[in-house]
Amino acid sequence: MKIFQGRLIIPIFILLSGVFLQSCKNDSPKAAAEKFLNNLNHMNYDAAKTVATEETINMLDMLAQFSSMMPDSVKEEARKVTVFIKEEKILTDSTAYVIYTTSENHTEQRLNLVKRSVDGGKEKKWLAQWSKMDQLPEENGTTDVQNGMHDYSDGNHTGQNNMDTVSAN
Repeated sequence: MKIFQGRLIIPIFILLSGVFLQSCKNDSPKAAAEKFLNNLNHMNYDAAKTVATEETINMLDMLAQFSSMMPDSVKEEARKVTVFIKEEKILTDSTAYVIYTTSENHTEQRLNLVKRSVDGGKEKKWLAQWSKMDQLPEENGTTDVQNGMHDYSDGNHTGQNNMDTVSAN
């Protein structure tokens, strides 16, 4: 019986290690961004809300109301969009961003993520921080996809954050 138990320890350890590593991987900025962006582009707003800040959830609610008036053919086309994460950058233990493109828009865009407590619990997870301002071009021709997180070091604006902008080509 002891020989049988010894043979089970290694497979069980490998299985548990794999589960642990997979759970860590699922709580990365990239994983949260992929889930948010895919569901956002596929008009699956309820699923996108599971990895979104409260402010972002409000935006998703507005989009859901708007999309309810769209024909099913538009929704079917939206489900064909593919998101490509080009880069993941963790800035601090609670802020990060990803650079991405889609099969419909090859311009690099940026999605900010923040790590926050969910449902008042102690556990924190990465959440997308997205607003309608994230898609508007700035005065200098760049796309600000930062939800108010600008680089103001040039003295032309006022603010406190120093996240980079991504050029819109």
